[in-house]
Amino acid sequence: MTRTLSEIWQQLQQAFSVQASLNTTTDTGKAILAATQSIHEQNVSLEVIKPVLENSSSLLDVLSLPLAEIVGKELSYVSLGVNLLKLYADITQQCPALEECVLIVSQVAYLQSIRDILALYPFINWDTNLDNLEEFKTKLHIINDIELDEETAKNTISCFHESELAAAFNQILSARLIAPNITKFLVNLLTKRVAFNTHRYIINTWIDADDIIQDLIANSCVEWQQEQQIIIGIEEYLKEHIATQPLAKVFDQSYSWKDIYIPLTVEPFGQKVNPLDIETWAKGVILNQQKLEQVMLIESQPGRGKSVFCQIFADWVWQHLHPLWTPILIRLKDIHTVYSAFSLEKTLQAELKVSCHQTNETNENLLHNKNTRFIFILDGFDDLHIDLEEFIQQVAAFQKKCKNQAEMGHRVLITGRTNTLKYITNLPHNLERVEILEMDRKIQEKWLKKWALLPENQVQKIDLDDFLSSKKCPSTIKKLAVEPLYLHLLALMYRDEKLAFNKLEQANKRTAKVVIWQEFVNWLIAKQKLTLDDSEVNNQEYQNYQSYLQNLLTETAVAVVQSGGVFGSVSMIKSRLQEPQTDIPATLNQFYFIPAQKQEDKIECYHKTFSEFLFAEKLTKSLQYWSRFNLDDQEQIQEMNWQIYDLLGFGKINSEIVEYVIGLLTQVSDLYWINLFKVLENFYNNWCQGKFIDTPEATLAQTKLRELQQYSENDRIENLGQRQIDIYAGLNVMILLLEIQRYAQEHDVLKEYIIFYPSGETQGDNLTSDLQRLINYCNCLRGDSFKSIVGQFFSATHLRATYLFQTDLSCTDLSQADLSRAELSRSYLLQTNLSHAYLIGAKLIQADLRGANLSGANLIRTDLRGADLSNANLQDADLSRVDLSGANLRGANLSGAYLIGANFGDELFGYIRWDKNTNWEDVDGLEAAKNLPPTLKQHLKMG
Repeated sequence: MTRTLSEIWQQLQQAFSVQASLNTTTDTGKAILAATQSIHEQNVSLEVIKPVLENSSSLLDVLSLPLAEIVGKELSYVSLGVNLLKLYADITQQCPALEECVLIVSQVAYLQSIRDILALYPFINWDTNLDNLEEFKTKLHIINDIELDEETAKNTISCFHESELAAAFNQILSARLIAPNITKFLVNLLTKRVAFNTHRYIINTWIDADDIIQDLIANSCVEWQQEQQIIIGIEEYLKEHIATQPLAKVFDQSYSWKDIYIPLTVEPFGQKVNPLDIETWAKGVILNQQKLEQVMLIESQPGRGKSVFCQIFADWVWQHLHPLWTPILIRLKDIHTVYSAFSLEKTLQAELKVSCHQTNETNENLLHNKNTRFIFILDGFDDLHIDLEEFIQQVAAFQKKCKNQAEMGHRVLITGRTNTLKYITNLPHNLERVEILEMDRKIQEKWLKKWALLPENQVQKIDLDDFLSSKKCPSTIKKLAVEPLYLHLLALMYRDEKLAFNKLEQANKRTAKVVIWQEFVNWLIAKQKLTLDDSEVNNQEYQNYQSYLQNLLTETAVAVVQSGGVFGSVSMIKSRLQEPQTDIPATLNQFYFIPAQKQEDKIECYHKTFSEFLFAEKLTKSLQYWSRFNLDDQEQIQEMNWQIYDLLGFGKINSEIVEYVIGLLTQVSDLYWINLFKVLENFYNNWCQGKFIDTPEATLAQTKLRELQQYSENDRIENLGQRQIDIYAGLNVMILLLEIQRYAQEHDVLKEYIIFYPSGETQGDNLTSDLQRLINYCNCLRGDSFKSIVGQFFSATHLRATYLFQTDLSCTDLSQADLSRAELSRSYLLQTNLSHAYLIGAKLIQADLRGANLSGANLIRTDLRGADLSNANLQDADLSRVDLSGANLRGANLSGAYLIGANFGDELFGYIRWDKNTNWEDVDGLEAAKNLPPTLKQHLKMG
């Protein structure tokens, strides 16, 4: 039977033998408030309930009172509803009808939810519109004509926020909240939060009144209790894991991340637009109904505060959006398995089960519960131990599913380092990508003001802002201070007068970060005191102890970096130290290597960049040692060969480590650069010939593999084999040779002796194919590829006359590389950087160059027949005598290109293809080109 709410209310009045008052305007709501307040003293009596039913048309009439009275007191509307139902049962000697229960339960739960949500905003005056209360009272009657039957009543209980009652209640609440000091946006957000939050109190009321209404919905009580446990589990997670994150202490200081946090700015990836505040951007995407399919993806250089933002933002979501959305913060480095055969859902379900303390299997899938919507904040995709491309595809597919399925509605925000996704050519289209920018001066000043106000800085030297803005501040420091991590380190050491300004003044772009980290490490080590007197013996002992600590740190970094860059095995650290002198976990804790969560025998570094620098120090010491080796001394060379596999045979070294290594090497005044190059080149040549892997004896790769598998437990290590170890060792040496050559080209004395040919030197007119064989060899790697490992280091490389037919070099940095006479036909060069490259006489027949950057490139006599150059940048390129027959130039930018003698068509490939987006502005020599298409001549108005 269908009844209106007013009819149901009238039947309640009749059950209590109460008639509605003819004049309900004066005391509307006061009786309800009085009845609610009496709950604290005793159960509701009939004498208390009768005025409620006489003077109100619904329990929501209490909203006609000043909201300060409703929000500012400890009131239990749920108890009012339960007692009202009990009185009904006592008087009538029967259970209330389902519609009557839903009318009471929904209203008291909604009122309790209003009190919850509005109480979160103590600084807002909700009663600035009291003059409009009389007008508001008339709007309360809009719910009277809403109809309820058994089905809609059940739906209201199971998912209140989607019900007709929720829409009507929200309309009333919106009218009550609208005021000059409250925006419509906030009102809309608050009403949605109230509606979502009502569900928990419906559940509570239903459970509390179970003995009265247990027969209304079959088997419901167990389900309500399970649902209640879910809500309790979520609330515990928010308090224990979300609320505590921003309050975590920074290093060994007394302040928290929240105390020094300043939001940075972002810009859309690959676009030059006005920067946006990162929090404003994230909130805007989440609350934009047109972007429900978009994955929020934040990228940045190391040390710009991605993880701190995630912690602060998760707390903000809890404070301002929950339960409309509930934040779930997941460090991706803690995820060791993603269920690739399933989707991201199974991974997230497993995380939710642990985070929200779920124990009952029947309710484990919170992802499909209409009353729970999550914002999954996935921090650090560069820390994943699994295939990144597959993971990104899963995330994108999950977000699309959330948009299309009503019972989901979740959002995903994911972060990682810039360039990590560079070599994934088929990224999903629903990624809302932004990149965190460096600090501008205004943000820097905000951070420094906040820093200066910290209690521990009140009596310290904290005038860093004045120093940074002064002329005496070295430019290298100013450049470093735009990065949040380095600004913080500078502030700490400047305050404690531990900053070596003389070293920084002499530092250049390559060495400035190195100096900061060196000083930071020295500062940490100096804090570790031994109980010693001033004797020479003990002074020596103290120096030995400091040396031990330095060695402990670098070996710890090796264990961390080689295990995936996140966690390190204490057992592995011990095995690498000849004689451990201290309690390793306790000692490392003083250097911000802390015990890993839920992983025995594992430690993790407070910041990935710190362990990368320490690893670079270890590698640099080895390089310095090898630079003194004699190629004729086989014992030395064999020692070096093993040390290369030991240090570099674990995975790829990233650009940050390489940057630190070169910076550290340049500080060595007596380094034998030429000899270092020769011994590394000798290793590389032997490696190219397979001498380290093609042997009947136990291989170096096998020895290293066994060590890694003994101490490291993650998918990446478990999937390594001897070939993978061999490939990583060789390619990492290739990277070092490329970077040493790049450094040598800046010095006249070195550049004549240090020239690296990755594919070997050519003889006469022959082509060399060594590099292609290496690339094919690398195909056995899982998750990595040749281009993703070394692609970003290939600028200005010597690849003349190299055979690279049908090779995938997409997204590779080949800027200024010498590819003259190279065979690149049918090669994949999508979005490859070939700016100012030398491609004289090269063959790129039917090559895929979509979106490639060929600006300023030398393409004299290059064969580009049938090549796809759509959307490629050929600005100012030298295309004289190039063969473009059949090439696709749709959307290509040829502005300023030199085209004299270029061929635009032949019988085999036909004319070039172009469109209205092809840019021919200021091209030179086009009139002297061959076989111009007539339509192009007409378009360019050529005679």
